[in-house]
Amino acid sequence: MFLTEAVLRWKWGLGNPVLTQADAEMGYRFQPNQTTTRLGNQIHYNQYSQRSDPLLSQPQEQVFRVLMVGDSVLNGGSAIDQSETISEQLEQKILKNGQTVEVLNASAGSWGIGNQWGYLQKFGTFKSDLLILQIGTHDLTQPTSTSARVGHDPNYPTEKPLLAWQELLLRYLLPRFHLSQSQEIPPTLKPEQQFEQNLDYLEQILQGAKQENLPVVVLYTPNWVDVLPTPHTPTYKPQFQRFLEAQQVPLIDVHSAWSSLPPETVKGYFRDSVHLTPEGSEAVADLLYENLTLPDFLILGSPLIFK
Repeated sequence: MFLTEAVLRWKWGLGNPVLTQADAEMGYRFQPNQTTTRLGNQIHYNQYSQRSDPLLSQPQEQVFRVLMVGDSVLNGGSAIDQSETISEQLEQKILKNGQTVEVLNASAGSWGIGNQWGYLQKFGTFKSDLLILQIGTHDLTQPTSTSARVGHDPNYPTEKPLLAWQELLLRYLLPRFHLSQSQEIPPTLKPEQQFEQNLDYLEQILQGAKQENLPVVVLYTPNWVDVLPTPHTPTYKPQFQRFLEAQQVPLIDVHSAWSSLPPETVKGYFRDSVHLTPEGSEAVADLLYENLTLPDFLILGSPLIFK
């Protein structure tokens, strides 16, 4: 028993989960200043609950600061090492090109656009030079997540379990047999109503960024069913694109890019119906880098130039 407990902790990181906390502005976020190893992957959260290194209040001179905000696709979860997240891979690609940059990752599982807005309301934009909003197909009609699950759902722990065995049982084994007490919170709005509300939240984000003269880019990520086995256009995507065009917000469209790739290639980018493998995260980072460094990529009517 003691040997098994030790193996679960040493090999899998069980008993030492990433901890969350309720938050009035954004529903919940990861507890600040924590580091752990899960499934062999390094996970760090800084003082602002970002999956990033500790942050200086002011960017260093000549450092281009990018703030990325999103959901579990951007975060990566325990299945992705810190170095394999979209944000870290993008940062490394820019650094290798000889440009000084830091890419911040403010994200959490099941965050909707309303949660992103809440985060920015609470913490601001950290004097960033560019704001990238990662929004997936599911986010278009995703309700704003509340703190109801925090401390009750084993996927949203607020403190460490006494035993690794306890976490293995409650978080991973019982849900497989539908014996977990975790329950989905039913939506209160119809999809089209939630979509309109989410556009309202997005408009609030864009207005705030405009007041700061902060360029904004939307990174649109697809679900598995959007591209496999046959690509198709998600229901609310055309309306979403028209909204962005009216707001003059550039769109980096992963869905469109992956729709033209061989299915076998795209399969390797997903680890489930929504989340990405390290290869998928790298493919997104590649697409971001290619677009952001194009001479004719315009933001607020001017080329984006890294300092």
